[in-house]
Amino acid sequence: MSKRRNLLKSAMLLPLAATGRAAGQSAAAIKQPAHLGKVKITKVRAIITAPYKTNLVIVKVETDQPGLYGVGCATFTQRALTVVSAINDYLDDFCRGKNPADIEDLWQTTYQSSYWRNGPVLNNALSGLDQALWDIKGKMAGMPVYDLLGGKARFAVDTYTHASGNSAGEVMDEVEKYNAMGFRHVRIQLGGYGSTHLAADPDWKKGGFGSPNDNTIDPQAYKRGTVEIFKKARERFGDQIELLHDMHERLQPMDAIDLIKKVEEYRPFFIEDPFSPENMGWFEMLRRQTSVPIAMGELFNNPHEFVEPISKRLYDYIRIHISQIGGITPAMKVARLGEWFNVRTAWHGPGDTSPVGHAANAHIDLAIWNFGIQEMKHFTDLAREVFPGTPTVENGYMHVNEAPGLGVDIDEELAKKYPPVPYNYNWTQVRSNDGTPVRP
Repeated sequence: MSKRRNLLKSAMLLPLAATGRAAGQSAAAIKQPAHLGKVKITKVRAIITAPYKTNLVIVKVETDQPGLYGVGCATFTQRALTVVSAINDYLDDFCRGKNPADIEDLWQTTYQSSYWRNGPVLNNALSGLDQALWDIKGKMAGMPVYDLLGGKARFAVDTYTHASGNSAGEVMDEVEKYNAMGFRHVRIQLGGYGSTHLAADPDWKKGGFGSPNDNTIDPQAYKRGTVEIFKKARERFGDQIELLHDMHERLQPMDAIDLIKKVEEYRPFFIEDPFSPENMGWFEMLRRQTSVPIAMGELFNNPHEFVEPISKRLYDYIRIHISQIGGITPAMKVARLGEWFNVRTAWHGPGDTSPVGHAANAHIDLAIWNFGIQEMKHFTDLAREVFPGTPTVENGYMHVNEAPGLGVDIDEELAKKYPPVPYNYNWTQVRSNDGTPVRP
């Protein structure tokens, strides 16, 4: 019996011993395993930094175990300082003294602790907390997070990148550049969302309405331009590359349906966000009229918003913003739901997701069966210095660094050198010709 107890004890020490060896420690130097239930949260705090002129909010969860902490992405660039307040003024007090290993319990109690829930700000704060807890859990186990989620279902994460330009020729040159870099999937955009550069002299400006920096959309010009770049891309590249496009809810529903039908012959990999969350009722009409795959959901912040459209197969790709939906815990639940209906994932991965958030995306991507594609960002050398362990991309595939947890850290001293910057609202401020605001 004594021999059996010793074997069990040795097995329990192996994960932490592996972590210790990775840090240059001997197995003999490892203390009592952190996963025995004695770990307590001592501090939850926000770190805000802008190393590439985008406000990134990171949650750091500290524990009473020396050197054991986790980081998560809570970035909500448009309301960054309110997220910082939610973390420092509320989550810190709520989480102190609790066991970071109890992720499900902490998620559920945090989610309902404010009584009113499901909104941005609080869900971003919760997302950062949840990712940090998974980071801690991986470090306690001596495993990357993807191993805790079931292990790898693929060798790496296939990604797409963004090609844009103010003319069709510029867009084609960008596509060629990324294709040469090994990307098999490229999102094509004529200018910014809605091709607003095609409507530079609107009537509302002549009438002295709105703000000088607001943008304007000409729906018909946008539609014509989008069809043109799809046509030219297929003529130039054939079927050797997958083409994506983000409508970003810029059109009225019938115009959106019309555009999707017009690009169908060019076989888009998917069209993203044809309708705003307020117009979900149009999806059934869209499904009856086209076979183009649809991606939707980056503006959803309530996990329950995915239940009905997934169960009805109203779209093909789940566009969850994991640093907004509540973190890894609810994203995994939605992904598992999607598997039952053969709806795949395409997590939101823009520039205003931190490297920590991109790592969280990638760990789920590696583990789930119904992975579809992953949006990626090209990180600068500075971003990689501020966030050691940032995922890498080679030949269009994203790789995590295989360290325990999420594998990404933050250099707080370096991060302090890049304080938050004023938010530029221009890209969300879009109007029609008469000045009516268009919802993104």
